[in-house]
Formats: sequence, structure tokens, C-alpha cells
Amino acid sequence: MQSSIVGKIEKAKRYAQEPDRITFSDFKAKFRGEHNTYDLGYKGGKWHCSCFFFSRWHLCSHTMALQRILAPMLPEEALSTTEVSGES
Repeated sequence: MQSSIVGKIEKAKRYAQEPDRITFSDFKAKFRGEHNTYDLGYKGGKWHCSCFFFSRWHLCSHTMALQRILAPMLPEEALSTTEVSGES
């Protein structure tokens, strides 16, 4: 393998250990919940989810789960949802 490729692989491994280098500005995803699969995403500084709960409360377990998973890679405003339980 060429040394330049080896160097890129090593750099990629290092970057993968530093998720704070990445900041999502918008994305779409499918979330397989317990009862259904939902369309959710983050765009224009706002979360969206196709579940019924989100349509009423503008937050849900699906968006809160992604906030926890992607926390190091989300802009500050994407983390500002106050969880009902008060737990973070």
C-alpha cells in the first residue's frame, strides 16, 4: 500500500476519535422506534420528527436520543431542548 494512503488511514482513525471536529448543520434520518419508523431531522436550527408526540410538544424520545448520540457533533442550539424529566 502506498505510504500516502497509509497516512490517510491513520489520520482518519485519529479523526474518528475526535467527534468534536464535526458539526452537523442539517440532516435527515429514519428512526426505528418501538411502534413505527419515523422520519426525523435537523434543519434550519430546528428538529423535526413525524411522530405524533413531536407534533404536539416539539420534542420526542427520538430527537432526544439523537441529541444524546450526536451531542459532540451538534451545534449548541441543537442541544437546547429541555427534557421533561430534567435529566440530561
